[in-house]
Amino acid sequence: MVPAPSAAPTRDRLASVASDDVAALAAGAAIFGTGGGGAVYTAQLATERALRETGPVPLVSVDELTAADAVIMMSGIGAPTVGIEMLSSANQVEVLLREAEATAGRPITTLMAAEIGGSNGVAPAGWAARLGLNLLDGDGMGRAFPEATMIAMNVAGVPCDFAVMSDVVGNVVVMKTVDLSWLERHARAITVASGGLCLGAHYLLTAETARGAVIEGTVSAAVRVGRALLASSEPVTAVAHELGASVLVTGKIVDVARRTEGGFVRGSVTIAGTGADRGRLQRIEVQNENLVVLEDGQVLASVPDLITIVDAETGHAISTEMLGFGQRVSVLAWASDPLWRTPRGLELAGPAAFGYDLPYAPFEGGRR
Repeated sequence: MVPAPSAAPTRDRLASVASDDVAALAAGAAIFGTGGGGAVYTAQLATERALRETGPVPLVSVDELTAADAVIMMSGIGAPTVGIEMLSSANQVEVLLREAEATAGRPITTLMAAEIGGSNGVAPAGWAARLGLNLLDGDGMGRAFPEATMIAMNVAGVPCDFAVMSDVVGNVVVMKTVDLSWLERHARAITVASGGLCLGAHYLLTAETARGAVIEGTVSAAVRVGRALLASSEPVTAVAHELGASVLVTGKIVDVARRTEGGFVRGSVTIAGTGADRGRLQRIEVQNENLVVLEDGQVLASVPDLITIVDAETGHAISTEMLGFGQRVSVLAWASDPLWRTPRGLELAGPAAFGYDLPYAPFEGGRR
């Protein structure tokens, strides 16, 4: 039996998300994005506007769901580099909700982020407000991952009955695939055909099926991390402390090899240490998210544990599509939710799932 995902700490759990919370949510979601999920800036602006116009969106826990509730995940799908220039249309989420309700045969009451990372961790608050839905204080990853199979419900054995996708010009596709591997193949092909970016809704959950199958408390956790970052004069230290993370290196980006192919951003980033880290050289492998940190041929950290590159002065996360030569950065690493360290979790999102012939060594902290 797969252990249930561990809930995020309940301290400071929010009852709602208001416009004043969005800056912290965006800063925290960018950290949890581990380089992926899309840059948060445009999602932050859209979400702040939605919450100013509608008021706060109620934030509910899994334990607060009732038999009358139905939860659907909603997210952007595609290459983050494309998302910089291709904005979603005003009515995409309304189209998704209508199709999801028609396919499910019941009204949707609650929206959940597929991943708390990046723009996909921020936009659902605004979407829920626009749609008049509650927002679940949880997500499907506890971070960001690039593929549909890499979702907590898949680890827990909860099936995905259907998925709905829409693109910016109005095309809508409803899929009922035999498993999530087939969903990933079809969804990626549709995304590429749509210019590299779509919105999607899938994984209808109830109070019964959500319990033990989602990673709880992550919206509140992202706000908490963001507040720590924004309030501190030493933001990198503050974020590392809030997360229980380690700073692997502080230095300058000296090389970025990045390409967009097959609906993903792929490549690597090389960082030369400065100051106390002078003489050190680290390479980070990327597929939308930061996957592996290497130094002197040794693996310092790898998926499913979390690796985030932040601005060395401001502490703000830098998504993979925004990394550039000369940026002064710090690299943070911290342990993943225990769910991802199970045999099934590692099968879906460990190094081998991304094509790396590397044994997984759980990251336990400490500057290397």
